[in-house]
Order: sequence, then structure tokens, then C-alpha cells
Amino acid sequence: MEFTPEKKLGFGLMRLPQNSANPADIDLEQLKKMVDLFIEKGFTYFDTAWMYNAFASENAVKEVLTSRHDRESFTLATKLHSSFFDSLEGRDEVFNKQLEKTGAGYFDYYLLHGIEGSMLDKYEKFDCFNWLLDKKAKGLVKHAGFSFHDKPELLDKILTDHPEMEFVQLQINYLDWESEWIKSRECYEVCVKHGKPVIVMEPVKGGTLANIPKKAEDLFKEKEPQLSVPSWAIRFVASLPNVMVVLSGMSNMAQIEDNINYMADFKPLNEEEKKICFEVADIINSQITVPCTACHYCTEGCPMNIAIPEYFSLYNEDMRENLDEKGWTINFSNYDNIAEKRGKAGDCIGCGQCESVCPQHLTIIDFLKDVSAHFDR
Repeated sequence: MEFTPEKKLGFGLMRLPQNSANPADIDLEQLKKMVDLFIEKGFTYFDTAWMYNAFASENAVKEVLTSRHDRESFTLATKLHSSFFDSLEGRDEVFNKQLEKTGAGYFDYYLLHGIEGSMLDKYEKFDCFNWLLDKKAKGLVKHAGFSFHDKPELLDKILTDHPEMEFVQLQINYLDWESEWIKSRECYEVCVKHGKPVIVMEPVKGGTLANIPKKAEDLFKEKEPQLSVPSWAIRFVASLPNVMVVLSGMSNMAQIEDNINYMADFKPLNEEEKKICFEVADIINSQITVPCTACHYCTEGCPMNIAIPEYFSLYNEDMRENLDEKGWTINFSNYDNIAEKRGKAGDCIGCGQCESVCPQHLTIIDFLKDVSAHFDR
């Protein structure tokens, strides 16, 4: 495709550096340095969305990117999410506010956000596909596409009904490649079938593939001692022929420096290296309990203010321990510290709001019962 960026690494502006626990309290000075280095090294693709960082990510784009760099030196993507409009006029209210917040003038890539099940019904009801094409015709959007969190059969239907969509953003990583829930491989293959380039989100699965069991890490280090663990995850998806950009949610300078180091002159994985990734996936799958990516979609509307992803992370760590031998881990204290300001896992009222928006389709209510049984003592 003529619009494919020269370099495959994209900057995902969802897990940004922060000054405090408040996700909207972004460390703009550090982020400026990260953005400057990214562009200096020849990388161009930036991805944000209406609700990222508690609705502050698009504002940060104006502060660190559009007001400081020539508009032709980068490409910018953002999205329309079905939760934030309820009328034909509402679509434009969000879009116009995004133009204002980002100061971008236009968007190089614009996506209907997180399509799945009932969300598709809403996008169809409000004629969002044609609406997006109209924005493109007016020069406000250069390329129209959508991100997707559902089964390959639905993806095939969408691309059949809407061949005008130019690209698809998918969750792909070596852990989800054969997942019965995410079905990364099958969704990817649907895009190949329809000739649609893919933008990859969650290549490191919210940090899961950066902090892997030692047995798995040893496999990577034995093959390439100088490469970081997360580099394998990003290189795995970047090696797929139909992938045009791999988004990495970088939250500090060390992460961006590491990513730039191995992606500046990217070389696809060979068959032996791909096999190692799948061996690592088998090890991780044998130990992981809750496959949460910490996207925080679940927490935005939680009536009990439960720190769901944080609790799942602590629980996963403990489930890898020999608790019969240890009896107690530091995660009990970590849990209590979080629970001083947030709801406990046991405070869940089972309303289902979290499960309705979870891109991973997790049975969050049941998992919270497990977390509560473990930590709420």
C-alpha cells in the first residue's frame, strides 16, 4: 500500500509516562523527549484515542507533537468509540473536539474503535462507515479503517460488507496467536484474504510478554542474549508480511530506546526464532491465570471503583509462586495499599459493566471472586 510507513514501529499513546497514579497526570516533559527521539530516528506513526489516559492523551498530542513538529513529519491516528455518541450529530461533536484537542488539522488514519458484537450494530445504526468516508472526501481523514475485538467470522462479514475500509487494527501477539478467545491468527488471515493491511495493537499484551517466567526468558536469552524480552514480541508481529505498523505503548525513555534499537533496521524472525516464540507461549499459558492486558476499559464505569487490572496483575504474580511453601507474598501488602483508595475485589456487585467492554472477553466477575478469596482475608 502506498500509505505504509517506512518503519514498522508505531508509538501507542495509551500507556504514557505519568507524574502520579492519576492516568491524566501525564509527564509531558518526559513525553516530549520520547516523541523527539522517535521522530529523530525516522519513526512517524502515532496512535491515540478519545478515552486514553482518562481522556488526556489527545490533549497531550497537541502539547508534545503537533505544536512542536512539522505536520508532514509524522502520521497521526485516532478513533471514534461507540460509547461516546448517541446521535448523528454526536459523531461530529466527538470528531471536531478531537481536531481541537490534538491540533492536528486532519487525521492520517481514523478508526471506528473496538468493533465487536453490539458495537457494530451502533456503528451501522448511525451510518458511521459512510460518515467516515465523508470525512475522507473532505480531506479531514486520509485513510479509513477500524479496530476489532471479536471473532474472525464477524471480521469477514464486516470486510465483505465494507470493502471501502482500507486497514484493520488487530490484537496480535505470539501468546494470542492460537487463543480460543482472541484468535489472532485467524483474524489476521481474514485480513490477508481481503487484502487489508493490519496495524497491530497489544503486541506485548499489556506488559505480559515483557515479564515472563524465567524458564521462558532463558529460551530467548540463549538464542539472543543482547535482545530484551519484549523485543521478541514486537519482532514476532512485525515479521508478519501483511502487518504495516506495530504499536508499542511506551511509558519511559528506556522502553523507547530499546524499541528503536532493534526496530531501526528491522529484520524478520526466521523459522527457528518463530518456533522459540511458540515454545515460550506454551510456558506462559501453563502459568498465567487471568489473561488481562491492563487496558483499563473495565475501570472507567465501575461503580465500586475497583482497580481490576492491578488486582489481576497481583493475583497472576501470586499464582506463579509456591504459596504452600511461602504462605505470604508482598502482593498482599500491595493489594491492601491499593484497596485503601479503591474498592476491594470483594466489593464487586456483579453489574457486568466491566465484562461488557472487556476486549479480551474475560469473565471478570468470576475472576474478581477468585482474587477476593485470595487477598480479602
